[in-house]
Amino acid sequence: MANTSERTLRLLSLLQTHRYWPGAELAERLGVSVRTLRRDVDRLRELGYPVEAQRGVDGGYQLAAGAALPPLVIDDDEAVALALGLQAAAQGAVEGIAESSVRALAKVVQVMPARLRRRIDALRAMTVPAGWDGPARAGVDPGVLTTVALACRDDEQLRFSYTASDGRHTERHVEPHRLVCLGRRWYLVAYDLVRHDWRSFRLDRLAAPHHTGSRFRPRELPAADAAEFVRAGRDNLPRPYRVEVLVDAPAVTVRERIGRWSMIEEIDDERCRMRMTADSLDWPALALGVVGADFRVIHPPELIDRIHEWGARFNRCEKTLPLS
Repeated sequence: MANTSERTLRLLSLLQTHRYWPGAELAERLGVSVRTLRRDVDRLRELGYPVEAQRGVDGGYQLAAGAALPPLVIDDDEAVALALGLQAAAQGAVEGIAESSVRALAKVVQVMPARLRRRIDALRAMTVPAGWDGPARAGVDPGVLTTVALACRDDEQLRFSYTASDGRHTERHVEPHRLVCLGRRWYLVAYDLVRHDWRSFRLDRLAAPHHTGSRFRPRELPAADAAEFVRAGRDNLPRPYRVEVLVDAPAVTVRERIGRWSMIEEIDDERCRMRMTADSLDWPALALGVVGADFRVIHPPELIDRIHEWGARFNRCEKTLPLS
């Protein structure tokens, strides 16, 4: 059984998820009796945490909102996730909060224990920001991120299991170079020691990375930086849809809104041509909605059908009566 201080911190961490915990379940998670749990809850209340209790057979506990923000208790993976989120915001992912994010990130990193600060510092140093260029994608285990980042920083060979897009599983042995966050996905750029060539690996398809203890001398990357290498690889992937649309808006306006995801060609002062390749028609439809101007689809005709489907769905939403 954990000592009282550790157990109290663990209890606070569980309660700070703001979910309701049945007493028996919470006691089981902590490895204590229900009576000991009640004493631990009373101890939190003495420290100023507003813990609400529901009595009875199905009784339980929940942390209520207080008048002031109490100290938060987070585990290692939560600390890494928090630092990553603040770093993304500091790089301008959300307009208007970059400066506040920098200050918050500095405070968070300052109070982290050395083991966590080492992981965060490696991530910050070994990640090449590439900007936001698509809808949200699959997440990555913070432990995988930090393990790979440390290998990049220390020039240490890495082994891991990898699942390709066709479902094939392989074991990889690489010299890791840099991490890239692109299109809300994380990539590892590395030199593959079995295939003797540079590769980029999606981290959500990478499992069980482990350090080998073998150091290496970094090779020269065949690109200006890791982000450019990943972009080039993605651009060479076959895409089934080639989109061409005439937009009734100046080219400069359209470039400001969707230029990072498409090619914009000026026709005259009031019109432009937008070209895009995509593996789904939902993304071009969303981009055209962002433009905020009338347009005419030249190709493919399936895009017109998809936009009509979206419009019909939105209209149904407008006509839905509020629940009584």
